[in-house]
Amino acid sequence: MELTQLEYFLTVARLQHMTMASKELNITQPALSHAISKLESEIGVPLFERNGRNVQLNRYGQMFGNSVEEALKSLQNGIREIGEWVHPETGTVHISYLNILGVELVPSLIRDYAREHPQVRFNLFQGNLGDIDEYLDKGISDLMITSKESTMSNHEWIVIRTCPLFIVVPAEHRFAKRSSVSLYELSGEPFVGLKNNCGLKATLNARFQHTNFELASTYDAEDLITVAGFIKAGLGVSILPQTFGLMLEGLAWIPLEEQGWDWEIGLKWRKDRYLSPAAKRFIEYVQDTADIRL
Repeated sequence: MELTQLEYFLTVARLQHMTMASKELNITQPALSHAISKLESEIGVPLFERNGRNVQLNRYGQMFGNSVEEALKSLQNGIREIGEWVHPETGTVHISYLNILGVELVPSLIRDYAREHPQVRFNLFQGNLGDIDEYLDKGISDLMITSKESTMSNHEWIVIRTCPLFIVVPAEHRFAKRSSVSLYELSGEPFVGLKNNCGLKATLNARFQHTNFELASTYDAEDLITVAGFIKAGLGVSILPQTFGLMLEGLAWIPLEEQGWDWEIGLKWRKDRYLSPAAKRFIEYVQDTADIRL
């Protein structure tokens, strides 16, 4: 059964005349008659009472006609809804992001975008690195806000913000008043590390690859907020970005003497997957405003 057959059927039912219907549909009358006969054959019952070229729906045709009208109306509504979802000014942008980025970066980014595009909606998913990677891989989200180090070959990437990394110690620690500290001075200190499902873990691993030094974790936390909490409790030191949500009382933030210790946060998407106009417009906005946020 084809959509054109249903459209032909409704036209014949409305005009009740094969020749008039064929002219309106711009097809030959024999082609129209064949299409209607094929439809009746597929359904298994006649749909019209025929009197020459005049036709009239029988009771089966009336039942079927009601269903066809509802089906086509639902189909049209579905097409309209999809159009609204993907339209750059009224569509929905599906974004997943790391938990810690929901404190300040993601809300401010969406707020600023909404000021320029007030009708665009956002469908948001947050979680650890494993969660949001899965959301992007399965197509639950179109875009992901995360750290660069997990980038794969089929990913595109735009930097949103570069956050310097600091050595973080309890306020009463002997390093707390220092203007800077070398990474190597942390040797022997209890270190609060991160599990692999945290976005910063890959960044730290990448930085350590360029040194001959590695810190042994005393504790491995699930997220950055937990790391900050452990440091505040005096359980160790760590390396963290100075972002909202981590600036707890009782912590001292000390610049690293080594250069290049930054955490890059950016927008990521799969280049091998369809992106709606709404998602593309958001990407363009991030590109245009990247220099402001860095």
